[in-house]
Amino acid sequence: MNLRWILGYLLLPLPLAAEPWQLEVRTIPFDYSSPAVVREYDPLAKAAQHWTFCVSLPHMKDAYYLSFNFGMVEEARRLGVGFRLLDAGGYPNLERQIKQIEDCVAEGADGLIVATVSFAGLTPAIKRIAEQIPVIGAVNDIADEGIAAKAAVSWYDMGNAAGRVIAERHPKGTAPVDLAWFPGPKYSGWVRFVDAGFRDAIADSSARVVATQYGDTGREIQVLLVEEVLENYPQVDYLVGSAPMAEAAVSILRSKGLSERIGVVSDYMTHAVYRALRRDKIIAAPTDFPVLQGRLAIEMAARAVEGKLTVRHAGPRIELMTSQNVRDIGPGESLAPPSFVPTFLLE
Repeated sequence: MNLRWILGYLLLPLPLAAEPWQLEVRTIPFDYSSPAVVREYDPLAKAAQHWTFCVSLPHMKDAYYLSFNFGMVEEARRLGVGFRLLDAGGYPNLERQIKQIEDCVAEGADGLIVATVSFAGLTPAIKRIAEQIPVIGAVNDIADEGIAAKAAVSWYDMGNAAGRVIAERHPKGTAPVDLAWFPGPKYSGWVRFVDAGFRDAIADSSARVVATQYGDTGREIQVLLVEEVLENYPQVDYLVGSAPMAEAAVSILRSKGLSERIGVVSDYMTHAVYRALRRDKIIAAPTDFPVLQGRLAIEMAARAVEGKLTVRHAGPRIELMTSQNVRDIGPGESLAPPSFVPTFLLE
């Protein structure tokens, strides 16, 4: 274990410190095209009573959601609330996510937090549940109907940040470069936004997308997709896309002796991406601080139950990490500590 990494976590604020959070608040809730204002957000000091929330995530196969889970645990303990965590098993599992949510709510819950596998697929169920308890959308964008608040960033902005890395390295008029783009699961709620942001960012560059590979963000699937691209497009210059793709790409390129020729850009942050940035194996990755998003989702749920919502749509300010600034930014609110294990029940 890297000593500097461990010390970074030891120096983090204690979880019981309710210091203000720096967030971007949408001026028009649920409208990502509206301006975002950076402001200090004062979290609740304590919940009025021990509320229990159902928290539904697309999966726990990706360290991104491990970090989100860590933030949930820290904030729930600080506020004095509990939760039951539901794992849908992957983005193709819409019906499973709906059933898990409905079963959890039926067992008794004061609120629901959902990171959806589909932008609008859960809407009928969400509308029914919202008549009983407040529903908070988290991480992945979700249709507005029935949603009390959103703790999330713009995935358009995340894709755009990754695309700008390529555009700045290869402005229009310079020698063309070829890239393969791995947006994520084709029909999930966030992929069309990250895809639009990325393509807009590279529109005026010399980069050409020669392959687009959709797939679930499990490592095994991403390994197959990367291998397929390298076989069909051996002269590709960049592999750009989800963190599990970037993680897989680093290992595959190293084994093939291609690390020096093919660049890798991730469009979000995980532990492996962070380590690869420090080793200069990944060029850049935006972070949307998933630990802080987990904290915010729990805090918003407590506010919604207590009728204290003052902000209905907010998330951390996105920052681009590179091999040059990764040590300065540090793991902070981006990554769970290495010792953390998934917590599915907090009573």
